[in-house]
Amino acid sequence: MTEYGRGQGSEPWHPEDPLYGDGGWGGQQAHPGQQSPYGGQPQHYPEQPQQPQYGDWGTGEQAGYGQAQQHYQYDQQYAAQTHGHQQYPGQGDHGHPQDQGYHQQQYDNGGWATGPHQQVSYPGDPADPYGQQTGAYGGGQSDYYGTPDAYPPPEPPGRRRAEPEPETDWDPGPDQGEHAFFAGDDDDDGDEPGDRRRRDEQRGRGGKPKKRRNGMACLVVVLILGGGVAGAGYFGYQFYQDRFGDAPDFAGDGSGQQVTVEIPRGALGYKIGQVLKDAGVVKSVDAFVTAQANNPDGQKLQDGVYTLQKQMSADSAVELMLSPESRDNLIIAEGKRNADIYRLIDKRLEVKEGTTAAVAKKDYKKLGLPAWALNQPNVKDPLEGFLYPSSYGIAKGQKPEGVLKQMVTRATETYEKLGVEKKAASLGLEDPWQLITVASMVQAEGTSHADFRKMAEVVYNRMKPGNPQTNGLLEFDSTYNYIKNQSKIDLSLSELRNYDNPYNTYFHKGLTPGPIDNPGEDAIKGALNPTDDGWYYFISLDGRTSEFTKTNAEHQKLVDKFNASRNN
Repeated sequence: MTEYGRGQGSEPWHPEDPLYGDGGWGGQQAHPGQQSPYGGQPQHYPEQPQQPQYGDWGTGEQAGYGQAQQHYQYDQQYAAQTHGHQQYPGQGDHGHPQDQGYHQQQYDNGGWATGPHQQVSYPGDPADPYGQQTGAYGGGQSDYYGTPDAYPPPEPPGRRRAEPEPETDWDPGPDQGEHAFFAGDDDDDGDEPGDRRRRDEQRGRGGKPKKRRNGMACLVVVLILGGGVAGAGYFGYQFYQDRFGDAPDFAGDGSGQQVTVEIPRGALGYKIGQVLKDAGVVKSVDAFVTAQANNPDGQKLQDGVYTLQKQMSADSAVELMLSPESRDNLIIAEGKRNADIYRLIDKRLEVKEGTTAAVAKKDYKKLGLPAWALNQPNVKDPLEGFLYPSSYGIAKGQKPEGVLKQMVTRATETYEKLGVEKKAASLGLEDPWQLITVASMVQAEGTSHADFRKMAEVVYNRMKPGNPQTNGLLEFDSTYNYIKNQSKIDLSLSELRNYDNPYNTYFHKGLTPGPIDNPGEDAIKGALNPTDDGWYYFISLDGRTSEFTKTNAEHQKLVDKFNASRNN
């Protein structure tokens, strides 16, 4: 390899040189000075000072792909040593006119020419490594500036003037005498001539003038920030009211305008409050829920029909709903027989008496009875025991079958919840139907809920065929009264024991063919969980409580006491 600066020595490249002709990367044969495969620039001669392949970034001189960069003095030195006045690209000022034609012939032969005459490029300023660099595929493109004067030859290093530092758009900021926000850049008062000139030159070079920032921008920002603060305050207030403030509420006991509302079954506080709010009774659901929670009896509110007033305070609405005065429901009491319930439904629906009973007799299989309650023999009324005691919102215009179906559904759901079907066999019963029958007797004979478990044990003990006390007879006055559709207390033994009817437990052993009333939940629970104390007899001396005994002798003493109190 030759050293830099010798300027003599080696012969031109030999045709067998691997970089000559087909040995180069471009796959094309090249004459001396022909384009390099790196992008259209000629190969260097061996005696030429060798440039670093990728440029020397420390000196600002770069030999990139497609550009051989050299100093001016090297151009003059090697121009005399070229064969056939051969020139390097970028030295057209110092060659001969025929040299340009020679270069044109080279491009044509190499397939890179793009026109009849190619402008030769001049070397770029060493301080600007990209200033005159051509593209990899653009070695033959035209000079868009139209004249070689656009590219004056570089001066020798000794005669070069120091390049001024490029100007930028950097804003000196507030420390240089301009406020970063409020200062107007268009005002040149106080600027030195050099500053204005530099500003004008910057704009002349295509630099964008700085935007004018004045008081209007400040006003817009203030308005936006003010609106944001106001909005945040409003929503913050709403959030506080929703979480911690008092719910909207009316004052007083109402406007005097009555309104009827129906609370659906299973409705809880929020649902009840929504119904009342929609009807205009209370002002907000939250106010009602709060009032219900604050009332000691608030959880006792039931479904049904209520007569209230519009614009009531939530507290007064809760109190009125807990009062019987507001209830407009059909109340079915525990132990009520079906015959009585049919008459109550007819009256509430304002239909002819007997209408509901006829529907029950005809369509009882369509009203939702469970399978175990169907097809029972010798039953007086298949719906007995399934018109569940509760409060029902019933009003004129409804149909009897709809009301009956609602009651049967309530009973079926309650029995399923309490496990009637699952526990019947463990109590020695044939099916759940018998369990409901036991519960109906417990409901009819018991005088209080405290009696129900003892009363259930009396039934189960007497049902045993070999019991030494009653010999399998239940002997309940309530069964005789049921078949007679009456409720008498003073019944003679001769009357009771001589009436042949499946429902007369003085005449037939065991249970009646079906329930004799509609038991409530406590009576059903008593039948499901009887005591185990050996009770066989019971009597109520005051009509409010019952006394239980285990033997007939003990029982007879109480009977004599009762008769003495009645002067019998």
